[in-house]
Amino acid sequence: MARFPSLSSASWTTAFVSSLALFSTIIPSTRAQSSSSSDTIQGTNGAGVTHTLLVDRYPALYSGDFGDCMGGQSLLNLTSYDAAYYADNMTVLFNLAGTTNLRNESLMLYISVYAYGEDRFDLVFNPCNANFASLCPLNASVPITGGAVIPVSTSDVSAIPNIALSIPDFEASVQLRIFSNASQTQIGCFSAVMRNGATFSHPAAVGSVLGIFTFVAVVASFATAIYGVSVPHMRTHYAHSLSVLVVFEVFQSIFFSGALSLNWPSVCAAFWSNFAWSAGMIYTPTIISSINSFTGVSGNASQVGGAGSTVLNNNGGLQQQIYGRALSAPHDFARSERIASRIYERAMEDSPFELARRSEQLASHLIKRATNSTDKTSERLFAWAGVPVSPGLPIPGNWSGFAGELSMVNVPAADAFMTGFLWFLILLAILIGATIAFKFSLEGLSAIKWIKNDRFAMFRSHWKGFTGLIVLRSCFIAFFMLMTLALFQFSSGGKAGPIAIAVIVFLIFFVGAIGLTIYACFYRVKFGKYESSPDRIHFKRKNVLKVIPWYKTVRESSMDEQDKGKTAGSVSFFQIRFVDHDSEQQSVHQNAAFTKRFGWLASRYRRTRWWFFGFWVVYQFVRACFIGGASQNPTAQVFGIFIWEIIAFIAIICINPFEGARNTALAVYMLGISKVVTAGLSIAFLPQFNVARIPTTIIGIIIIICQGFLTIGLLILIVLGAISSYMSLTRNREEFKPHSLENIRMKYFGHLETKEKDVPPPPPPVPEEPKEPYFQVKTVRRAPKIEDEDVDFVPDLAEFNPGASQPSLAGPASRSRANSMGGSMRSHYSSYGNVPYGARVHRASWSSRDFNQYHEEHGANSPFGTPGPSRSASGMSQHISNNSIASRAPLVRPQASHSSLRPSTPTREQQQKFANQRVAHAS
Repeated sequence: MARFPSLSSASWTTAFVSSLALFSTIIPSTRAQSSSSSDTIQGTNGAGVTHTLLVDRYPALYSGDFGDCMGGQSLLNLTSYDAAYYADNMTVLFNLAGTTNLRNESLMLYISVYAYGEDRFDLVFNPCNANFASLCPLNASVPITGGAVIPVSTSDVSAIPNIALSIPDFEASVQLRIFSNASQTQIGCFSAVMRNGATFSHPAAVGSVLGIFTFVAVVASFATAIYGVSVPHMRTHYAHSLSVLVVFEVFQSIFFSGALSLNWPSVCAAFWSNFAWSAGMIYTPTIISSINSFTGVSGNASQVGGAGSTVLNNNGGLQQQIYGRALSAPHDFARSERIASRIYERAMEDSPFELARRSEQLASHLIKRATNSTDKTSERLFAWAGVPVSPGLPIPGNWSGFAGELSMVNVPAADAFMTGFLWFLILLAILIGATIAFKFSLEGLSAIKWIKNDRFAMFRSHWKGFTGLIVLRSCFIAFFMLMTLALFQFSSGGKAGPIAIAVIVFLIFFVGAIGLTIYACFYRVKFGKYESSPDRIHFKRKNVLKVIPWYKTVRESSMDEQDKGKTAGSVSFFQIRFVDHDSEQQSVHQNAAFTKRFGWLASRYRRTRWWFFGFWVVYQFVRACFIGGASQNPTAQVFGIFIWEIIAFIAIICINPFEGARNTALAVYMLGISKVVTAGLSIAFLPQFNVARIPTTIIGIIIIICQGFLTIGLLILIVLGAISSYMSLTRNREEFKPHSLENIRMKYFGHLETKEKDVPPPPPPVPEEPKEPYFQVKTVRRAPKIEDEDVDFVPDLAEFNPGASQPSLAGPASRSRANSMGGSMRSHYSSYGNVPYGARVHRASWSSRDFNQYHEEHGANSPFGTPGPSRSASGMSQHISNNSIASRAPLVRPQASHSSLRPSTPTREQQQKFANQRVAHAS
């Protein structure tokens, strides 16, 4: 502990205020009307701005409920213990009120502020020097009263961070220790939480909203269960509504996270208090007071302390009484002894003159307490003031274990089982009454012709059976809650009455759940048999998130032949499957008799996973054993629940039991991840790791974020489930409103039909191999070319003049090629389809190549006997006589007719033949 500040310091009171301002927790209770709302004062804040302020305003930081930190061993009874810091006018307020049985005892007071597990500030003062006349000396005939309003400066509170005035559930507490001067021992200790009004704890508001959403889920699920005529068809629609079991499992898993025996941060306890109603932890003064008398919780709720009704005549000293009382106190006595020694060392160091000067300085700011009364509510002079904690609750500021979490909703840990069980019985009575009222309401509406006579015919004719199934389903949902509370009652002990009831409830639910599970499985098996056959499990390689290598298991019986050789390995096993004696009802969900009897257990699960309710019972019972039964061994409790949640999470993913997609997303993945993350992060709170409170708070906020996303996801799925249930209830209507959802409705019905069969989806189509770039000539259409009009390509002249001789122009090869091309070229005459009938087609153009080729073969003369530039007349005449045939070749080929049809394409043989001819001609 740091050395106490000297009482000669001019700002010791403001330093105390600065420490108080660092901490805050829960929002205040209902405002008390101690002063009129019209009463105002003038105040100047730290920035020097003056405002008109209400007298009954809330301070920036203030103390909350308070309790006896000596476990009821204090020799004083306090009815009021208030401290506050007003940032708008830079003042500190302190009030104290109570009674005592001591007749004459001088005291020393010690005030300390703890924040996040550390002692932030210590203050020692003599009440006689601080104008607390009722404590100087302490006398049973004089009620304890005292109050002070102390102004502070800006420099005094400059170290206060602004976040301290707004952060929710800031973890802090302020303690008042009272020491006797005669025995130099502690005779009283009181502790109160510090808060700023911001908190995660809003059980009334948040609990009401969550309750409304839960009611919507219950109505949607109940409506799909009773609407219809065909039992298998009703079961199909019921299976796809959001499960009420999963809804309560989400809420209870969040709340019972705080049942682990760990020192939780204040933010976690505040957040979890919003879900206390789901586990039956609902505070009502009448019920709690009745349960207190049965469980043995007693005490005066209007005050805290251990002073009895008998006046102790100590004659100026309580050496033996105080010393003995201090030794038996459950708090740290050694620490109190050290504090006492420091108090009196400091008192001896100060001179009487210095003490008198400081007393005068402090007394100038003191005020008298207005009233004093032993009534709990009347002692609240301010709307923000705290009250003494109720009997059975831990010290304010202690959020350890299940007791610390329950203190946020004012439920004593000793009353936990009885409170939860009593509210469960009340819920059953409400459900039974609501079911009966709904049945007779339908009958009344049918009698006055407001609804059709056959509306909900199945429910109206079997309403007693439905009522019984509602009770059984409610017990199945409450199985984990009651098992956990009963085992917690066994672990924490208590009076014989609550333990006896806990034993009875435990046996009923445990034997009933196990027995009904076995009977349901036997009832299914007796109509068929199980057979085993050899099979193999193959390990196929895959990538998780397209990056992480992983392996999945596939049964050989469900694989194609070509896929069996692509696995990384396999192991043999025996496959067990059920064979129904009735070949027409191979599916358990098509068996109407089984669904009527055990649909409340198996209807939401897939056809091949109908037995999952047995796994669920075992899983929840083991969880209850760790959470409720192992509360005395935190290490085994935390590590055990963490390992069990991981095993269950993997197993449930592999089983994939739910038929509905929303139930699968919520119960298998979202809830499983939340449980594993919460249990894993809770390991950091174990005492042996000694994690500081600030990192602990950060970890707690991470837990809140995870569970907050889970809650938001649940609310969204409840809304979607209500919409799908509405579609199920209108499945027999041809017209559906709103019309914009008609396509979605039809797809939803198709999805129901597909999921009900519970068969593996068809294999995806084999993707086509990507087509590589390629070029392939399949057909060639030959068009007329200029060369076709050359002499080498002109058909035999016999076709035009059979009697004329046909000398060769280019040798045998050319004649052979010309003869072979004759028939082909005749088929191309019609290509000049654009020429009018009877017109002659001329060669389109001539090139120098044509002339050069002719000169090479026949000289420099023109192709058809035209003399060249250097050719004489006689030479030209000789040339014409030697080429008479060429001169007779027409420039225009005769055509019988011209059609618009395009010429036919030569075959491959023809093209090859023409190519050979060209090669021979060129050679």
